[in-house]
Amino acid sequence: MTVAKHRIEGFRVHVVHVPAKATHSHGSGDVSGINAALLELSTDTGLTGWGEASPWPVFTGTVEASAAALHTHLRPHVLGEDPVQVTRLMHVVDSVLVGHPEAKAALECALLDLSGQIAGLSIAEMAGGISRDEIELSFSVANPDFDADLDDVARLWEDGVRLYKLKTGFKDHAFDLMRLERLRALYGDEIGLRIDYNQGLAAHDAIRIVRDLEAFRPDFVEQPVKRHERAALAAITQAVDVPIMADESVFGVVDAVEGAHTRIADIFSLKIMKSGGIRRCLEVAAIARAAGIGVYCGCMFETSIAHAAGTHLAAALPELTLGCEFYMSAYFASADITDPKLPVSDGKVRLPQGAGLGVRPDPDALARHRLELLDRQ
Repeated sequence: MTVAKHRIEGFRVHVVHVPAKATHSHGSGDVSGINAALLELSTDTGLTGWGEASPWPVFTGTVEASAAALHTHLRPHVLGEDPVQVTRLMHVVDSVLVGHPEAKAALECALLDLSGQIAGLSIAEMAGGISRDEIELSFSVANPDFDADLDDVARLWEDGVRLYKLKTGFKDHAFDLMRLERLRALYGDEIGLRIDYNQGLAAHDAIRIVRDLEAFRPDFVEQPVKRHERAALAAITQAVDVPIMADESVFGVVDAVEGAHTRIADIFSLKIMKSGGIRRCLEVAAIARAAGIGVYCGCMFETSIAHAAGTHLAAALPELTLGCEFYMSAYFASADITDPKLPVSDGKVRLPQGAGLGVRPDPDALARHRLELLDRQ
């Protein structure tokens, strides 16, 4: 039997900006919208696959760099190729472009979207199978106006959301303690509290500050110190009772191997954007599993294209118990630009249905939020 081949003949990059409903503050800066480069691949057989690069300048890079990486450097190595050759194409990409994990994540996702459509399988099925079709959702409490945040929490509570991650370190310690105390008093033990400093603490003072948080029984404290202060992060992990999660300190497999060896943290945050794709995140998760380290699915500032990819990753991980934070399109962005929308209800994100990614941009919404289209043939 001859298997029909598919050839990539279209490669378009849509640079988009989706304003946020409110500013979110972090230990490493404020964010008031989603800036992303959406990759559209099309084949000579009429299929279209989508991926997203959604960087954060203080974390991984800029949307301008991601768009240029895709449009200028990766396009020549993809046009004319068979989209199901994902591993070979991503190996070529790694050999011709250093860094730019978000651009590589966008390309991998679009290739997997096409491959899934060709095979009649979802990305989660191709990533190893579906361990769950819904993931508990965590919302980030990050508005400098805490009264506004309390209103948001009350509204999301009615929607069934029970996990809340406080972004800390952008004001003083007393402000952070006040917010924890208020939330625990209002919602008791029903609320799951998490804390994320986004590298906002001084290493010499971090143990004392983190110990102050333990009375509020947080599920974890995320990345209290700078990315490169790995020895300090390991020391904090050993010194405190609350679980410590590494985010910025564990980008990919090399960081994960070193982090497992030194027991840098109790949990690794998996992010498709920082690791360069779903398959790289699965490698990080495998290292964590071997070392007895937990995993969590975090995100950047993303549209539902990247959120859907993250949901496929989360669905394929048997050991994922801490939930995910794919709340941006439902609760942070001023619009969800995909059709169908990412399914979020009852405090959970649900796996999109169908082959491949399961969502794609709504053409009208994409046109409204697009700043630039890169489409050189």
